[in-house]
Amino acid sequence: MIFNKEGSTTIITQEKTTIVEFVKGIEDRYETLKNDNIIVNLFSLEKISIDDINEFLRISNTHKASKRSFVIVTNKVSYDEVSDEVTIVPSLQEAYDLVEMEEIERDLDF
Repeated sequence: MIFNKEGSTTIITQEKTTIVEFVKGIEDRYETLKNDNIIVNLFSLEKISIDDINEFLRISNTHKASKRSFVIVTNKVSYDEVSDEVTIVPSLQEAYDLVEMEEIERDLDF
């Protein structure tokens, strides 16, 4: 796992582990990430299923309940295919844009 912090956002990139191990790694380090917006970059994975994306559901819900953004980046699964509780976008730029929009909404108390 590679962690790259930019301002109030941490980008976590998956390299050579299973999704279950990856999610466990995020959960193990969550205490240090809980105050940041989180972008999970899954571009290095060749195959991703809806079940893989659903592995992130618990941590995504916890993070969003704390009024922080949690965005998964992959072009292997469409946002139409996953639960509305999971935020998924096809590019890093869209993830950054979404985090920025959500921060504005939170600042305006939406």
